[in-house]
Amino acid sequence: MGDATAAAAGRADSAPAALAALLHFLDRPSVDRLWQVLGLTSSGTVRLLDRLAETGYIERQEGADRRSTAIVLTDAGRVAAEEVCGARADVLDRATASLSPAERADFDLLIGKMLVGLMRGPGAVRWICRLCDTGICRGSPGGCPVGNAARERYGGG
Repeated sequence: MGDATAAAAGRADSAPAALAALLHFLDRPSVDRLWQVLGLTSSGTVRLLDRLAETGYIERQEGADRRSTAIVLTDAGRVAAEEVCGARADVLDRATASLSPAERADFDLLIGKMLVGLMRGPGAVRWICRLCDTGICRGSPGGCPVGNAARERYGGG
């Protein structure tokens, strides 16, 4: 999956995860929020953003206050992010293609439980859902297992 998403993003660093997160669930995040999601240092995140800006994938805009900067996908960045997510989906589809519908249902249940077991507490860096297509979880029966478990454990919406 790493090879496929890196090829789609044109980079092998944290760019695929950054692009997917910006596409699916981060709306104009600050650098601080992005480094929390990616699990990079602040300076590492800034260097990644410099590379993504040089590629034409992101723009830095004025943030919520004068001290912060918001990160926004460009049109080219949105296309690259969609390619990253498509590459991820293709790998997962190939990996599960040999499962019968019943096995797939069992797998979906079990992988949801496993992901909840990998979940970290509030404030953790390197979020579990960096590459997730949150639209799929929101549209599936029962919703996202990790999101449901987080709401149950920690409250919130």
